[in-house]
Amino acid sequence: MKRKKIKIILWSLAAVLLVFVGATVGYAAFLTDKARQAANESHQSLERGEKSDMRNTEVQPEFDNTSILFIGVDDSNTRSNGNPTGHTSRSDALVLATFNDDDKSVKLLSIPRDSYVYIPEVGYRDKITHAHAFGGTDATVKTVENFLNVPVDYYVRLNFNSFIEVINSLGGVKFDVPFELTEQNSEDEEDAIHLEEGYQTVTGEEALALVRSRQYDSDLARGQRQMKMIEAIIEKASQIGSISNYGDVIDSIGNNLKTNLTFSEMTAYKDYVLQQDGLNFEEMQLEGEGGYINGGWYYQVDQMSLLNIQNTLQAHLGVNELSNSSSSFAGEKKNNYNNSLQ
Repeated sequence: MKRKKIKIILWSLAAVLLVFVGATVGYAAFLTDKARQAANESHQSLERGEKSDMRNTEVQPEFDNTSILFIGVDDSNTRSNGNPTGHTSRSDALVLATFNDDDKSVKLLSIPRDSYVYIPEVGYRDKITHAHAFGGTDATVKTVENFLNVPVDYYVRLNFNSFIEVINSLGGVKFDVPFELTEQNSEDEEDAIHLEEGYQTVTGEEALALVRSRQYDSDLARGQRQMKMIEAIIEKASQIGSISNYGDVIDSIGNNLKTNLTFSEMTAYKDYVLQQDGLNFEEMQLEGEGGYINGGWYYQVDQMSLLNIQNTLQAHLGVNELSNSSSSFAGEKKNNYNNSLQ
């Protein structure tokens, strides 16, 4: 597992980033007010309330070990309009971050979208990406908690539009494109995006195509590209020349983000940023292999890898070992495979 050091917090907590970077150049008052307003407009509680069902008491980021689930949602202007079924869109990317207050470290786990898991919302196993289609953010959070056996304290939900607008507000980001790529864009226009292999500046649409593409390599490699794109965005946002664009970045996030974090809870993570060596985080991935089950293709997570990840996350959060809910599904229904959700 590769250890990395960076100077700025996760891009999905960009409101925090902008407050503290902006403060160094005299923009603090303006950016703080703007970020607070965006946070207030983006706030959306979970049905369960402010505390995970796997916690005895409500956590405080300033003092406690916490977790945040980052949900990249598979929707756009095209996909969200004129849908006769009215079903909720799928999650296209899931990253769980755990924060340890003692050493101010962060662990990031990329969860393959096709992972074959138990979804409490429907009572049977299916692709984890379908949890959001079955029951939105609440169902996704419950599924991840059940799968990884750790509490999910907070979530940050971003859609395609936010991802594109953030990168465009920064003037694009530098990225080492691993292969020549031809993909559809966010409006589902075929072959609209074409990239050559190599290090280059990519736009928001091009970056989205890179992190979404599934036809050139594996689910694990796709997760690695998503992690590297997060780093590229962080690197660009940390450059002094990007400061003048921070207001636009906040606007793009505020328009397309939902979270149960309050503004004061966001700013409580500042201590993770303001360390001498910057923010420390470790990337993790679930090992496994793809295969067919009941006529559908799924990513089948290796059980030993899953157990190791569960133990690592539990230790990082400082929670007691919980019941092994990932392998025990009382009342599980037969998986009624739905081809329309593939």
